[in-house]
Amino acid sequence: MKQLLPVFFLLPLLSLSQTTPVKIIDINKAAYKILHIGEKPDFVATDGGDAWVIDDHQSRIIKISPNSSTPLLRISVPEACTAPITGFNAVWVMSCSEKKIYKIDHITGTVLAKINTGMADPNGEMSLATGGGSVWLLSDSTGILTRIDPVTNTVIHKITVLPHSYCAAFGHNAIWVSNYDNNSVQKIDMATNRVTATIAVGARPRFLTATDQAVWTLNQGDGTVTRINPSTNKVLATIDVAARGGGGDICADAKNVWVVSTNPAKPVQTISVSTNRIQILYLQKSTDTKPLKVDGGVRISKNYVWISGYHSKTVWVIKNIN
Repeated sequence: MKQLLPVFFLLPLLSLSQTTPVKIIDINKAAYKILHIGEKPDFVATDGGDAWVIDDHQSRIIKISPNSSTPLLRISVPEACTAPITGFNAVWVMSCSEKKIYKIDHITGTVLAKINTGMADPNGEMSLATGGGSVWLLSDSTGILTRIDPVTNTVIHKITVLPHSYCAAFGHNAIWVSNYDNNSVQKIDMATNRVTATIAVGARPRFLTATDQAVWTLNQGDGTVTRINPSTNKVLATIDVAARGGGGDICADAKNVWVVSTNPAKPVQTISVSTNRIQILYLQKSTDTKPLKVDGGVRISKNYVWISGYHSKTVWVIKNIN
């Protein structure tokens, strides 16, 4: 018998217009370190005080450090793609051409396993998650969330979610999945492997981030960010960040949400968790004063915020002020 699941289609409680001034900062001046990495640095995963960066269409993932001007490791992964994740003493990254997850020792760079999973988006515009002692990814566009045991490197469960779901995140003891065509986010209970809520958000949500305090989605269809209360499954705010269109990324901690977009006028922004308002706009200008695209990915570690510049072969490392 098909399980009936609770569905929460709630309109945003608060749609915010920006009334307070936004501070504008030159990203090059703000950076603690500027690293020139790879050909097309894209998605990022943090690893203690270091990070891993996908070099898009170069079939490799690169480990970098703010203490080194050259990469620590370069690991070959055929058509490496998707936002990777670290956990269980490894970095986990997709191969778009093989449709496999590569498990790589995060210290030595040794490939420890290759796991046949499939992938929901053949272009790799996805994100992996870790939580509940497992690795999670969307493995089929029909709506399959796959759970992997990181010890045995095997698929242990497949969960049915809405079709065209691409990105997963862990927070508040749950896995959260963005439903691109359904304009919603689904919450998955890790103990039961069941969807427990479906929450309406902005148009075309793809990338998302989760903490114990909030879940945030970057909505590519209308350029907004949606904030969800993970305890009540209710939308608390919708913030217009003008990030309409493909690409971009989002990451959050207890104080700030960082948003990267393909909009050259709004390449990198921060949202205050306490006010739900845009605080800082980071810009980059070339010598002829024309704004450059940043794009790429963003991730937060204890000490740093890592922002990759897909079009400029650059990773900006900004000190994370807590």
